[in-house]
Amino acid sequence: MAVKKRATKWHDYFPGCFKPESPNSVKTKRVSSSSFQRISLSDLSSSTISEELSVSLAGSNLHVFTHQELKLITHNFASSNLLGEGGFGPVHKGFIDDKLRPGLKAQPVAVKLLDLEGTQGHREWLTEVIFLGQLRHANLVKLIGYCCEEEHRLLVYEYMPRGSLENQLFRKMCIPIPWSTRMKIALGAAKGLAFLHEANKPVIYRDFKASNILLDSDFTVKLSDFGLAKDGPQGDDTHVSTRVMGTQGYAAPEYIMTGHLTSASDVYSFGVVLMELLTGRKSVDKSRPNREQNLVDWARPMLKNPRKLTKVVDPRLEGQYPETGLRKAAALAYQCLSYRPKLRPTMTEVIHVLEPLKDVADDAQIGTFVFAVSMDCDSLRKSSSENKKETTKEEEELTVSP
Repeated sequence: MAVKKRATKWHDYFPGCFKPESPNSVKTKRVSSSSFQRISLSDLSSSTISEELSVSLAGSNLHVFTHQELKLITHNFASSNLLGEGGFGPVHKGFIDDKLRPGLKAQPVAVKLLDLEGTQGHREWLTEVIFLGQLRHANLVKLIGYCCEEEHRLLVYEYMPRGSLENQLFRKMCIPIPWSTRMKIALGAAKGLAFLHEANKPVIYRDFKASNILLDSDFTVKLSDFGLAKDGPQGDDTHVSTRVMGTQGYAAPEYIMTGHLTSASDVYSFGVVLMELLTGRKSVDKSRPNREQNLVDWARPMLKNPRKLTKVVDPRLEGQYPETGLRKAAALAYQCLSYRPKLRPTMTEVIHVLEPLKDVADDAQIGTFVFAVSMDCDSLRKSSSENKKETTKEEEELTVSP
């Protein structure tokens, strides 16, 4: 006899969020750094996931906010505080201090609200809490807390005044980013990815792109949006098999074709962003001529040709870049974008190449390269509702099963 499958509801995933918990139902425990072992999504059972989350992350100093508190600090999610909107949902600016919660540092924050009708959902929300609640690095955005109350799913991050690299690099009203700053951004992003790949339990970011690279006031990079991140292969495993998800123009070709995910998949995506930094062009731009719409297809063949390289470099730099540094960065991008994953460098190797490039002046010489394997745009983000939704329109989630 056929059994009709019951539709999955929010209660099935977060039962603790739908009923009051008694004060004694969860015992808070601190986890010392010496004995810390990172938990994964699979470590939580579906029946007590809310309770287990609060207990397992007890040593992470995350704050659990109420929905009312987050409404208060964002002025009821006022449109005037809207910073942007992506696949997860809208992001609003707010302000927290110890009046809201004892021990809180007074600071502006970014509050991300899950759109129940968006392309991401409760699983991506939980993934972000688990990863960013446990991982700490100078180039990862800091998660301050979260809200899991009834159907509400919110995340509270440190506020990044310059917004995303996408906004700073591609918006015409912004002053062009100088060469040295572009290399600083590339290096910071590489360090964030290297930290993830080399962790005791490796992490594959899976959604590395310009809109997920946030910038502080001094252009310090912070990687954000970990909703699609996955635990990397361990032991004798060579890859993780998963449903193909990501953003068009950034996902590695072998991942799209097979669903096999490795750290080399992130390296390919890094190569795309590095090429965006070099050219000032988006990974996919439908407004350009047909043969130039896909940045990798159009520009990669020219990266290893010194005569053609100047044709793809961002004209807004107006020649203010070191030719030697440009060739080295282009050669690195070319290797990261190799169609053979094993020929791509590791992120540690990428760092070694970028380190000497970030402070090089025009026409400076940097030794032999051997590869063996300011106007702040923050106010402009509020200029029109169309700009706020630009990222959502341009992103296309890949959902091809392996």
